[in-house]
Amino acid sequence: MTTFNDRERAFENKYAHDAEMQFKAIARRNKKLGLWAAGLLGKTGDAVEAYAMDVIRADFEEEGHEDVFRKVAADLADKADEATIRDKMAELLAEAKAELAEG
Repeated sequence: MTTFNDRERAFENKYAHDAEMQFKAIARRNKKLGLWAAGLLGKTGDAVEAYAMDVIRADFEEEGHEDVFRKVAADLADKADEATIRDKMAELLAEAKAELAEG
């Protein structure tokens, strides 16, 4: 039975690790998205980091990515369309995952 228990523990550890890495990648993506959007909004100095933090906090409103999308889309209403924002979100998520994989 030890082999079964070891395998079960290994699967649980892998699941926990994967969930943690996904959380980190999404948080990193949200920060990058906030920095990108802040640039489009013409923010400078401390306002750039503050806006990025607002985007990160927006992700805690509900499960999934729509809360982040809605915030950024509302702020960039006249600067970027839905497809551009969604494409940027996908691009930045891939970038964040690659950065985390590199270490």
